[in-house]
Amino acid sequence: MPNPSVPVPRPVPSAWWADAVVYQIYPRSFADGNGDGMGDLRGVLQRLPYLEKLGVDAVWLSPFYKSPQADGGYDVADYRQVDPLFGTLADFDAMLQEAHHRGLKVIVDLVPNHTSDEHTWFQAALRATPGSPERERYIFRDGKDEVPGSGDGRLAPNNWKSIFGGPAWTRLTNADGSPGQWYLHLFDTRQPDLNWENPEVQEEMRSVLRFWLDRGADGFRVDVAHGLVKEAGLPDWDGAAAMVEGTTGPRRESHVPGDAPHAHTDAEEPHRAVSPMYPPSPFFDQDGVHEIYRDWNRVLAEYGGDRMMVAEAWVEPAERLARYVRPDEMQQAFNFDFLLAGWDAGRMADAINASLAAAASVGAPCTWVLSNHDTVRHSTRFGLKDPTTFPKGIGAGDEQPDAALGLARARAATLVALALPGSAYLYQGEELGLPEHTTLPDAARQDPTFFRTQGAEIGRDGCRVPLPWAQGEPGFGFSGGDSGQAPWLPQPDSFGPLAADQQDGEEGSTLELYRAALAFRSARHLGRGTVEWTDEHAPDSGLLAFRNGDVIVLSNLGFASAPVPNGYTVALSSGPEPASDRAAMREVPVDCTVYLLED
Repeated sequence: MPNPSVPVPRPVPSAWWADAVVYQIYPRSFADGNGDGMGDLRGVLQRLPYLEKLGVDAVWLSPFYKSPQADGGYDVADYRQVDPLFGTLADFDAMLQEAHHRGLKVIVDLVPNHTSDEHTWFQAALRATPGSPERERYIFRDGKDEVPGSGDGRLAPNNWKSIFGGPAWTRLTNADGSPGQWYLHLFDTRQPDLNWENPEVQEEMRSVLRFWLDRGADGFRVDVAHGLVKEAGLPDWDGAAAMVEGTTGPRRESHVPGDAPHAHTDAEEPHRAVSPMYPPSPFFDQDGVHEIYRDWNRVLAEYGGDRMMVAEAWVEPAERLARYVRPDEMQQAFNFDFLLAGWDAGRMADAINASLAAAASVGAPCTWVLSNHDTVRHSTRFGLKDPTTFPKGIGAGDEQPDAALGLARARAATLVALALPGSAYLYQGEELGLPEHTTLPDAARQDPTFFRTQGAEIGRDGCRVPLPWAQGEPGFGFSGGDSGQAPWLPQPDSFGPLAADQQDGEEGSTLELYRAALAFRSARHLGRGTVEWTDEHAPDSGLLAFRNGDVIVLSNLGFASAPVPNGYTVALSSGPEPASDRAAMREVPVDCTVYLLED
């Protein structure tokens, strides 16, 4: 008998974000518009026709703000300026205007949990005295064992650990050389946490929101959305802070996206992978964050055009995550359970069921994502011996993936994601089938994680390698031909045949598959549909099968081919077969997904 339908929300039809396909741009690696080897906003502008032809609805730009780049731009020194690495405010305005002209929405990254230590506020706090208004913008405290005013305490205010390893507190030294107060940094020492109990902080971030909304931004991806509010009194907590060494099964591996760690001090411990936490710690998923997002919801409501926010909140179970997307809070939250499921039918089906049910309970759409700038690309993960693992980078001395197998599975998983109701997020280059650069020379590495752990953790450089645009050009066309400098990270030779110019118009290429799948999704309104598991659904045998509208999606994650149901014809396949052969297909090969329509 068929499995019961899973309820899905009914978002407002006019809300573009409810079923949008959003393309994540990691600016330094997307396209170089001035030939200096570093991607920039001019490069984004030049490649907008490519994105329009791909068929996405919006772009999300990872941070491009003024920053010392100690943490990949997630250490913001000025929320209202573009870092010179990426251009100017005028470049942003020109890019946004052209994106809107082409029907593309623009989402910018917002980092509200912490600033850079070079932010003017923190510099003022360093010059100020304890208890001053300047220090009240951050979380400064005396030592736990300190007699007030004595400066003799040796213990940090509590026992919290940084998400990047080591203590979450750093002690200042006063101008006269005496020990000073401690400040909290849930991430790196150069990322002091803001004090969200302070009305000045709240008003400043409202102002930042309005600054970018006034310029025409359509929404915000909110970094560490679950971390702004800390439990009153900052109590000790003996939990593991979700630091794990795990690699498989239900254990989650992959640090909290949004922040790339930077070099630690001798007193700090190496970074460890981070998983979602439940029950909540004293510094994550506190109930107070929801009032902040209700406030921001009211700010967005001042503007037309269905402005939106998407939460980067590593929260579990799904019911806790759903709280972030209640009608008066954010519009979306990243569905990391789906990303973490790996290439496994049962795990994937469980993630789909739980995510849809939780979202439906609050009337919100789901999001679906398989890769981002903080995870090994899914085309590589799925080619490992255990395709449910989430390694912290892959180097030349590690297990090397089966590239062909990984790509076949990645293409199949993409068709599943794009057929599910809600919104889908794509990471730049996955539409080309790009693999992780698993043999990047150590001398070329940029990710501070690699250096901070003395190479014990490879880091995320492998998924951040600049895109290949033209096989026959230096740097595969990343910097615009012969005159440009070499890309900031070297590209592997395997990128050449995968360059955009080699796949454009080539039947069976991954680029053309993405274009076809996005067009099919749009024409059939799959993002606004429902999921109903069909008779063919058998996760224990490796088969996912569900109906969305008049389309049946059949994905074969098993070990033997599966029959096409009688009365149905293959309309789209993730496999390499020519389109002319699809109508005659009566078997779905392993590691393949097909869209079926009734004869």
